[in-house]
Amino acid sequence: MAENASTLGQFDFAGDDHVVPFQVEGLDVRGRAVQLGPLLDAILARHDYPTPVARLLAEAVVLTVLLGTSLKFEGKFTVQTKGDGPVDLLVADFSTPENVRAYARFDEEALAKAVAEGRTEPEQLLGKGVLAFTIDQGRFSQPYQGIVALDGASLEEIAGTYFRQSEQIPTRVRLGAAELFDRDENGKPRHRWRAGGLIAQFLPEAPERMRQPDLHGGDGDSGVRNHVEDDAWAEARSLVETIDADELTDPQVGTERLLYRLFHERGVRVYEPKAVYDRCSCSRDKLKGVLKGFTAEEIEASQDNGEIAVTCEFCSTTYRFEVSEIEVA
Repeated sequence: MAENASTLGQFDFAGDDHVVPFQVEGLDVRGRAVQLGPLLDAILARHDYPTPVARLLAEAVVLTVLLGTSLKFEGKFTVQTKGDGPVDLLVADFSTPENVRAYARFDEEALAKAVAEGRTEPEQLLGKGVLAFTIDQGRFSQPYQGIVALDGASLEEIAGTYFRQSEQIPTRVRLGAAELFDRDENGKPRHRWRAGGLIAQFLPEAPERMRQPDLHGGDGDSGVRNHVEDDAWAEARSLVETIDADELTDPQVGTERLLYRLFHERGVRVYEPKAVYDRCSCSRDKLKGVLKGFTAEEIEASQDNGEIAVTCEFCSTTYRFEVSEIEVA
């Protein structure tokens, strides 16, 4: 190892596009943290998304990476929103052990109107709908899906509601995305996207310590709660909530530095970072298989001068097929 080389535990060792698992033994907390740079910038630049859309998709990618890297089996983890707002679809998926892709769909006219009227908060752009988490372990297993309403001011809040309702593990999620304006090595102006996030979960040995307050029951609920939050989790949650959004995305505040800022008084242990990559799962063979399921009428409607062109919505790669390659089902 070079004399000045960084080692695990030193500030900024992980760098961008690496998820850092961590543990705070004094608070019975485990989690993961990440800062995304080049990976995210490549995904967003590929479609040249308007700023409000790019920011939403960036946070969805961070959430997907934080949760997807926790999988202990081969499979795919997908985060997807469907709503009636100008941004009607966000989808990001993580294929184990390290591949990420993402895509957003939006109504240009509706988005332009929302921006002109100053309606650019996440809840205004996504509208009413659902956030779905899907785990797919392959063809020999049924996919598992958890769904929560798009009822919150941000993806961070909505994800928090999901964990409260479905996982029953005290969990705090923080997400952030930002545009970075600087200059490249030649002094030319440069625009980049960055995003970061952290998930912390309370996992004590005694399960009864994980009890959380009941969710509000709606109309007629008196709101009286007798539950007292565990002191360790209350402290951990409060510390996580002190994170400033800029800290999650600041290239000068590496992941280990942020974790140290939060938990140094309690002692935080970090583990080997896991790299993640901007890699799409599409292929010519996969798309050809899809086309072979088309009827003769569908093939005729899809072809242009004897050729069918298919563009992947995620990575924008265009595959071209001669009609003669496609066998009519």
